[in-house]
Amino acid sequence: MKNFTVHKNKGVISEEFLNRNISDFHTACKFVTELPYKRNADKNNIKCIFDDLGGTCSTKHATLRKLALENHQSDVILILGIFKMDAEYTFKIKNTLDKFSLNYIPEAHNYLKINDEYFDFTKPNSEYSQFKNKLLVEKEIEYNEIMTEKVLFHKRFLEDWISDENVSYSLDEIWEIREQCIRDLQKSDETEIQNLSSVCFANSPDVRDDYKL
Repeated sequence: MKNFTVHKNKGVISEEFLNRNISDFHTACKFVTELPYKRNADKNNIKCIFDDLGGTCSTKHATLRKLALENHQSDVILILGIFKMDAEYTFKIKNTLDKFSLNYIPEAHNYLKINDEYFDFTKPNSEYSQFKNKLLVEKEIEYNEIMTEKVLFHKRFLEDWISDENVSYSLDEIWEIREQCIRDLQKSDETEIQNLSSVCFANSPDVRDDYKL
């Protein structure tokens, strides 16, 4: 993966990293991926992963994209992908999918594309290969589009999917089934985290996505 130097007086994200003695992109990526997976209080605040000491796939990768732009590295691209979230990807949602006779639900995820290679810094063991073969569509977005644009794109995709696949649920119903899948994941994770250190939780292979947009 390419590397570059983080320079002074380039922007707020560069300063946040430099204040932590992080002066190159590789070290910044390592810092981000090792932050705990957690929802941020305000995703519109580009510094939220520093304020909250954690983040999601959206906020972590948006931060790295902003860092790259501040240092004139526009080839570090933020990607929004929609993939098949199924029981193979995470077994915890199997009961809900079975209950509603669904094989999968299209889910949104953010990651980076750099020189035609893909990188996922959501957590230390995140890999593009984990969802590559389940991708349905992907597009470039900007760091300030992880809120409104991500949700709108996801819902538009779901509307088309419902129509094309003759899914017997409305958009609102599918969104609620998706929310139940998220609750399944959260419930299990909350039980597990009681018996795990924060480092173990950050490395959990089941913490796969920005589970709530």
